[in-house]
Amino acid sequence: MKWACFVRRAMATAAAGLLAALPVQAELSVASVFGSSMVLQRDMAAPVWGKADPNQQVVVQIDGQTHEFQADADGKWRTHLDPMAAGGPFTMTVEAGDETLTLDDVLVGEVWVCSGQSNMEWPVQASLNAEREIASANYPLMRLYTVEKKTAQEPRESCNGAWQVCSPETIPAFSAVAYYFGRPLHKELDIPIGLIHTSWGGTPAEAWTTQETIEADYPAIVERWEHAIRVYPEALAEYEKQMEERQKAVEKAKAEGTPEPPFIWPPQGPDSPGRPASLYNAMIHPIVPYAIRGAIWYQGESNAGRAYQYRRLFPAMINDWRQAWGQGDFPFLFVQLANFTARSAEPKATDAWAELREAQTMTLSLPATGMAVTIDIGDANDIHPKNKQDVGMRLALIALAKTYGQNISYSGPMYSGMEVKGAEVVLHFDHTDGGLMAKGGPLAGFQIAGEDQQFVWADARIEGDTVVVSAEGVEAPASVRYAWQANPGMQVADVVRDGGSYAWLVNPACNLYNGARLPASPFRTDDWPGETIDQE
Repeated sequence: MKWACFVRRAMATAAAGLLAALPVQAELSVASVFGSSMVLQRDMAAPVWGKADPNQQVVVQIDGQTHEFQADADGKWRTHLDPMAAGGPFTMTVEAGDETLTLDDVLVGEVWVCSGQSNMEWPVQASLNAEREIASANYPLMRLYTVEKKTAQEPRESCNGAWQVCSPETIPAFSAVAYYFGRPLHKELDIPIGLIHTSWGGTPAEAWTTQETIEADYPAIVERWEHAIRVYPEALAEYEKQMEERQKAVEKAKAEGTPEPPFIWPPQGPDSPGRPASLYNAMIHPIVPYAIRGAIWYQGESNAGRAYQYRRLFPAMINDWRQAWGQGDFPFLFVQLANFTARSAEPKATDAWAELREAQTMTLSLPATGMAVTIDIGDANDIHPKNKQDVGMRLALIALAKTYGQNISYSGPMYSGMEVKGAEVVLHFDHTDGGLMAKGGPLAGFQIAGEDQQFVWADARIEGDTVVVSAEGVEAPASVRYAWQANPGMQVADVVRDGGSYAWLVNPACNLYNGARLPASPFRTDDWPGETIDQE
């Protein structure tokens, strides 16, 4: 009996060794970002990649092109298509051995990645005039791809998602900003548009940045997260205890008809979407290096308390993406924070949201960047304003002008310099297209201070392409600021249709525009320390 058992064990061991020695068979596949109904980037040698058996011959064919090559020893393969003009539909086939993958209804056009936090995630069905927008969303040459929310501690090779044709059935849950950006591009360029949506509400920029960059340049972020992960088990146990107590309090409040206790946020742990690099690893890395024209970005609320740090962090994230894609300085267009919370009746010397907007403006020093100003289309009572139409349109104007070369206005007035003339300050601006104007009433929203840094509301008037600012009692002005608070004063009163676009009626508390009806970006002429300078 013992001998028989020994023989069986020996035979099992030998069989296991034989199986281990055999080559691993891999099912032929393409990267998860590829699929039927996708859009490939036009006029670019678009990468196509996937897996097959080790060292297996792979053939990719599309529109008369044939690319034959060999997978590497790990079964990974990658090729580049010859640049193609906009058009389609085409069929792409991938063959290896006796396996064939067929991708149908493939278009060639312009592809944009759309990312950020909740204002990018905000769906069409929750945007302004949603019912009408959904009913009219019949654009068969626009294609939509949404990356499923996942976190990862190491870069992932794949993600969950599928390409869909834009229609009233597919658009409701898709990103509103992405859709309202892609729609005017499709109409103006008259070519297919592919939108890859990858966002997660409430997430900071460091979650979308590579681990290498965070570890190299942001020790405070690393230390904070190492501490959070270290104490997570105890924090989770305490949270669960608090939630049990809260649930009892909720039931009691319902029975008595009293307000429920405040919500309790869970502790941040290893799988938190705010963890550095966690979303880059799971939701950006899997789509790299899919050929794209550029990216749009709507984020910043979660970093407002660390606005000075964002001056470095946000450009670092952009550079991370550009390096990963290997396409050079592809266009990166972003949304400046909208107005939010109650407006302060008195001038504010410091404000975290104003400082975050400043950090966003400073990022325009990077090549091929653009910023959509939205301080006039937000909602004082909702961090998620429903007017995503104007947000998308303003991003589209930047793309049409800077990326596609159309001769159109794409930016509101941007502060460029100042002159002090006695008790007055003369402010100069770029992008005064059609001339400076005050919308809705006398020019407002300016504050002024002397070297004592005590700001007061200022009188302002337009003179040509300049604004002249002064205030009684400020005889030696040292600084002027414009729209320098979380809500610079644009309170939504009503909304009207105007020439096919959305125009908001606002109180004229902050109202400098140019002739193209685009708002001036907030600015300050000084560099005095702010509210978030200690949050590096």
